[in-house]
Amino acid sequence: MKYLDEYRNQALIQRLAEQIKKRATRCWHVMEICGGQTHTLIRSGIDQLLDGIVQPVHGPGCPVCVTPLEKIDRAINVALTPRVTLATYGDMMRVPGSNSDLLHARSRGADVRIVYSPLDALMLAEKHADREIVFFAVGFETTAPANAMSVWLASQKDIPNFSLLVSHVLVPPAIEALLQDEESHIDGFIAPGHVCTVMGFEEYEELARRFSRPFVVAGFEPADLLEALLLLVAMLEENRFTVENQYTRCATRMGNLHARKMIREVFEVTDMKWRGLGTIHRSGFRLKDEYQSFDAEVRFPLDHISTPEPPHCCAGQVLQGKTKPSQCPAFGKECTPERPLGAPMVSSEGACAAYYSFRRFQENCL
Repeated sequence: MKYLDEYRNQALIQRLAEQIKKRATRCWHVMEICGGQTHTLIRSGIDQLLDGIVQPVHGPGCPVCVTPLEKIDRAINVALTPRVTLATYGDMMRVPGSNSDLLHARSRGADVRIVYSPLDALMLAEKHADREIVFFAVGFETTAPANAMSVWLASQKDIPNFSLLVSHVLVPPAIEALLQDEESHIDGFIAPGHVCTVMGFEEYEELARRFSRPFVVAGFEPADLLEALLLLVAMLEENRFTVENQYTRCATRMGNLHARKMIREVFEVTDMKWRGLGTIHRSGFRLKDEYQSFDAEVRFPLDHISTPEPPHCCAGQVLQGKTKPSQCPAFGKECTPERPLGAPMVSSEGACAAYYSFRRFQENCL
């Protein structure tokens, strides 16, 4: 049965690819806004299967990758503070700051712990009342509900030794910034399924109208992405600029209303700095005034830490879809997972990591 399912999946993939080739009259440039989708595209070879028909443009869809250098430096500073435990996801451990990363901070004696959710960090705070527990809250809208819930629970249960170091970014403002760039040549977008599961896709409808670009909310399997590309190509060929939902098994137009309510309870929208993209207007979350006591940047003196982007790393160009990882002179040479220059090489959702894992032996990569 397993081999029959694999055969059926391969047959479906081939059939969808042929339909896309028949429908397209030119090569369309399509940006995916999710690192998980990027990895599927590269791992499954969809970009090669549709070479000359659809040109994938990898966007800033990895929240770890767009976390600015100064946030990493601030996290390291907090972790090295006496009687502080910094809790974070495993992806953040090797993301380079200006001079170090959290893994090196742990080797220097910092109490840095890998957790699977902010609620794990909250439990640490309950068990260790003598220590400050700081959770490094990184992510798109997808992870915001759980982070908001942890702060709300800490407030309800009066757990004063818990706080968040917030680096939450929002997808629609980043898309708007990319479309306002005169160098942008993006014809359509594959919208991130997980983000839309939480937030819905109303905001993408407005972007589609304003910028005359179609969007398709998609899942993460090869067939999902090919179905999304087929829908996009059809809309582009017909000059239709709206939002279609391929990911109907999870995403709806309004998203998860309970999750959105929890986000509104704890967070408010603010300007946010993105690694490689700079500051984008109203593109992030910060804790509301009534929850400021749970803000690590209020609790610890961190405002003095501001770090410029390194000029020798192409991560910013990769995150904006202006260059492919394999086109970076440092790719696979000075920049590897063991010695990364930028976050996209070490994050499990980074475009550079995808190319290194699945394309580095191809002639055009090295």
